[in-house]
Amino acid sequence: MEIKIRLRSRVMQVVALVAFCTLVWAYAQLEWGLPQGVRRAVLQVRGSIVTEDGSVLARTVGDRRVYPNGPLAGQLLGMMGDTSGLEGLESAYDSRLSAGQTLTVTIDPATQAAAEGVLKAAVMEHQAEYGSVVAIETKTGKILASANYPAFDPNSWKGQSAAVWRNRAFLDRFEPGSTIKGLVVAAAIQDGLTTPSTLYSTPMARRVGTSRIGATIHDAVAHPATLTTKQILRYSSNVGMSHVVENFPNPKLYAYLTQYGFGQEVALPTVRTASGTLQPLRNWDTVVRTTNAFGQGMSATTLQLAAAYNTLANGGLYVSPRLVIGEAQPPAHEVISAQTARTTRELLHAVISEGIPQAAGIKGYALAGKTGTAQVVIAGRYSDTVYDSVFAGFFPSDQPRVTLAVMVHGAKQRYHGSMLAAPIYRDVAAAILSRWAEPPEQAPSVPPVQP
Repeated sequence: MEIKIRLRSRVMQVVALVAFCTLVWAYAQLEWGLPQGVRRAVLQVRGSIVTEDGSVLARTVGDRRVYPNGPLAGQLLGMMGDTSGLEGLESAYDSRLSAGQTLTVTIDPATQAAAEGVLKAAVMEHQAEYGSVVAIETKTGKILASANYPAFDPNSWKGQSAAVWRNRAFLDRFEPGSTIKGLVVAAAIQDGLTTPSTLYSTPMARRVGTSRIGATIHDAVAHPATLTTKQILRYSSNVGMSHVVENFPNPKLYAYLTQYGFGQEVALPTVRTASGTLQPLRNWDTVVRTTNAFGQGMSATTLQLAAAYNTLANGGLYVSPRLVIGEAQPPAHEVISAQTARTTRELLHAVISEGIPQAAGIKGYALAGKTGTAQVVIAGRYSDTVYDSVFAGFFPSDQPRVTLAVMVHGAKQRYHGSMLAAPIYRDVAAAILSRWAEPPEQAPSVPPVQP
């Protein structure tokens, strides 16, 4: 009995000592402001994420990491764990932010908000699974918007799935489809293989390759039996593109696609991006060359597609995308000449003004771009029911200032690029043009008919 009493006494002494130490620590925290745990200490020093106009996208308030704009650019920003960033910029720049440094990004909040709002409405209306939009400032390569839907609010990330955290604009690969035609036509013009007025025989189907290794190319949109290069883009003719690249040496076309950034890493320091894919040159034959000419058998991200189209907008110079102010940017490189870029911009302006003015045009403003509708590969085969709707373009077409790329996946209603992705481009462009407050061009007046 005596031993039991002694043991019980010692246990009570230990409990009392622990309780006393806890009270002393709590008093010290209140009285002398000692650190209230590692998490609070880390957050108190963590730097903010801001835009060039001073808008705060992420900051620390007390012992919480706060995102004042809720889901705005949520996937790009990422989120915090207890003591470090887990995704997005919070993770990529964790060491800088943890050291108390402010991170300034190129995102324009108004453009980002417009892109997210338009994308959300379109994805919901067309019953799609997800989508993304990237906007780039033409001359500088600054990423003005990186929009994804479904939206992600980093303030409450624990209640959302990992699929929603994903920055699809930078990471999701897809076949860009017919948007590639504008880039390939520019390369063919540059190498003297075609001109805007070159005429081709364009039946609705054509066999390419050999009897042993070949394929039949089909067109989806009815068109005349002969088309010029300009009309090939307008009608988005795969058969026409098979003629345009018929005499294009495989190494030369492959080199152009890599110079546009396809199959290459995007030169964004620190931030995680996907590279997309090109088949190795050793695998190229007539069929691979032809299908690549209309964006099949290759892949890209929305960011890559925007950067590639920005080359046409930027006088033939590829400029690497920029996201964080102050970071080194690789030098621009020339892909095509300024004259070829100008000619291609005129062709892509005609795609909208003469082909899909209601879907992608804005009356009084010069817009340029190209649609794409790509079948999605499922279990190794192209699906007849799942599509990616794509659009890439820029504006104003004569002196571009902004380049846009759009991708929407798995729409159940009106999935064609001209029905889904093109109107997203149009509406985002309209929001940006409205902010610029530039008046529309007036149509030339028609002289009165003389009696």
